Amino acid sequence: MTVRTIEVRERVMAKNDELASEVRRRLNEARVPAFNLVSSPGAGKTLLLERTLQELGSRLRLAIVTGDVQTQNDADRLSRHTDQLVQAVVTGGACHLDARQVMTALEEIDLDATDLLFIENVGNLVCPASWDLGETAKLVLFSTTEGEDKPAKYPKMFQQSSHAVFTKVDLLPHLTFDMEQAQAHARSVNPALQFLFTSARTGEGLDGWYAFLEERVTEAKRA
Repeated sequence: MTVRTIEVRERVMAKNDELASEVRRRLNEARVPAFNLVSSPGAGKTLLLERTLQELGSRLRLAIVTGDVQTQNDADRLSRHTDQLVQAVVTGGACHLDARQVMTALEEIDLDATDLLFIENVGNLVCPASWDLGETAKLVLFSTTEGEDKPAKYPKMFQQSSHAVFTKVDLLPHLTFDMEQAQAHARSVNPALQFLFTSARTGEGLDGWYAFLEERVTEAKRA
């Protein structure tokens, strides 16, 4: 008997990449950089965004799309800190966002009145690494409460990211986390990876985070 193999995944990925190209085109035309925040669950994406909205929202017009498996809790938290629409994508069990969902979210965003788009992806270091959302860059959050070898265990995510944002650095005195070893693991899979160091709880390192974001917005406007 002849066996026919249907390459469903390849077709789905091809369609996603087509939509991602359209998302990227629209963002580039509007000169709006978009950052896809990726991490393990609990690494601190939402808290970092809360502080960013509180302290940078008066200087930059920030749009946010959040992804979660079952609830819109993160979007509800973020909406308390901005007058802008925060869009929640509830994936219903899917472990990542896709370009179609981002494209749909863009329909409700006035890009002419937006300086920067954040996409808060589902907490997962595997699936989101393979899905292009049309973002300017992926930023992987790396919590000090995790193992230093996360980049070795999940290399594709760190290879796909332009920056690793260390979070919860205020906890370092209470942990055995070796920051130098963590950076070495990250650089071993992506020698070009850049690092930022933050604590959304105490504010440590947030000035550097905000400067990074403002620089990217300025670069996009000049492009």
